[in-house]
Amino acid sequence: MWAVPANQFHMELLATAYSDPTFLTYFFLVLAIGMALGFEFVNGFHDTANAVATVIYTHTLKPTPAVVWSGIWNLIGVLTSSGAVAFGVVALLPVELVLNVGSSAGFAMVFSLLVSAIVWNLGTWWLGLPASSSHTLIGSIIGVGVANALIGPSHSVTDGVNWAKAQEVGLGLLISPLIGFAAAALLLIVLKVLVKNPELYRAPEGEKAPPLWIRGILMLTCTGVSFAHGSNDGQKGMGLIVLILVGILPGTFALKMSADNQTVQGIAREAEALSAIFEKSGSGRIQGTEANNILSSFIKPSGKPDADVFAALAGMCDDISARLKNAETFQSLPPNERGDIRTDLYLVSKAIQKLDKSGKLDNDPAVRTNQMALAKHADALTNYIPDWVKYAVALALGLGTMIGYKRIVRTVGEKIGKDHLTYAQGASAEAVAMSTIMVADHFGLPISTTHVLSSGIAGTMAANASGLQMATVRNILLAWVLTLPVCIFLGAALFAAALNLIALLGVS
Repeated sequence: MWAVPANQFHMELLATAYSDPTFLTYFFLVLAIGMALGFEFVNGFHDTANAVATVIYTHTLKPTPAVVWSGIWNLIGVLTSSGAVAFGVVALLPVELVLNVGSSAGFAMVFSLLVSAIVWNLGTWWLGLPASSSHTLIGSIIGVGVANALIGPSHSVTDGVNWAKAQEVGLGLLISPLIGFAAAALLLIVLKVLVKNPELYRAPEGEKAPPLWIRGILMLTCTGVSFAHGSNDGQKGMGLIVLILVGILPGTFALKMSADNQTVQGIAREAEALSAIFEKSGSGRIQGTEANNILSSFIKPSGKPDADVFAALAGMCDDISARLKNAETFQSLPPNERGDIRTDLYLVSKAIQKLDKSGKLDNDPAVRTNQMALAKHADALTNYIPDWVKYAVALALGLGTMIGYKRIVRTVGEKIGKDHLTYAQGASAEAVAMSTIMVADHFGLPISTTHVLSSGIAGTMAANASGLQMATVRNILLAWVLTLPVCIFLGAALFAAALNLIALLGVS
């Protein structure tokens, strides 16, 4: 198997990250962010195209204004998003690669999972199949995680991926299409009972636009799906871009630099108070590299709580307090300390959250509240997304939709059911997709706009007794079934190939 210590090339890259950035630093930064935005651009072919499918297909709006309108609401959704989905996706990545994303293996991880996701998305788009960008990215992440675990010293697949989080995400991806199918079918049936106007249940005729009131309904559902898509799907690339920024320019992006003095000093006081509490539960205090190693191992899926974990937490909280208690803001800290503080805050937060889930935190409710408060405040300082990243992602989604929407729109409008899509069917499917995505967004779960909407269309066709074009349905289902295993394989293969290439370029 491979051994992958940092080579001189990447050591120089990391060294410049803390001083004045060089051409090499900016080259890798632009390349990595360009690939992440490329993923979101291709995402626009698939997922955002679903949001505009009904308004374009029904001639409610012309393609260009429909895409622009959808893009605006995608942007609003992205800008108002909490970031929970973004960092929920990042939580699937291997711990050691997240903590050392600026290393050779970290770069291999980022490029491998993005390339594999883009390749599969482009392939299914070319065939006009509404495949899931969520599935492609998550499959690629799992592939990289599994390969990293098998290549590493433990050779244990259980350490490669946060399988508890993967199970949670997988359940959301599995259930959401079923909800889309059933709820859209039910909504269409309810509409037929309550709204008797036959115009609502007609298919588009030539280039003729529907009546104004129907256009209003379809505009509303398109707006809702676009907003929901931005608030959920748009976050997936954002989390990876932030990870890239932290890895390449930790001195600038490791922490939320806009945090005020009150916030910084609040973290210092909380860490100091909890250091003594954790020390009582542990075997004294463990600090430095040893504490880092203990907590890094503990937050892996196979990690178990013991006295050393509490001792490491005590030591790391003490280190955080010592570093921050005399700091006015993060900007007053030396650039080379900011990445270390981010790592400490990340490890403390994840360790506390894992202890809480396993019921190992202090039994005193007041103490537990303080411990969870430190974890929450640490997350707020490390899990943040700069506004320019949100704008860039929204722009990439919009441009991708504008260029590649036609194939998906045709599949959604004409090829799922034997009869053409009616106004009521389109509105029902989009209303359900909007609601389902917003619920998932609330719980920080990445789900597929494509899956929910395509399933909703199929549900309305079934409820309307229109019949389904089984060849199209079979192809869509085949794409859905193959996406995860293919992307797992691609992610793992590209990661292994990237590490081999790094070794050939001089890793000893």
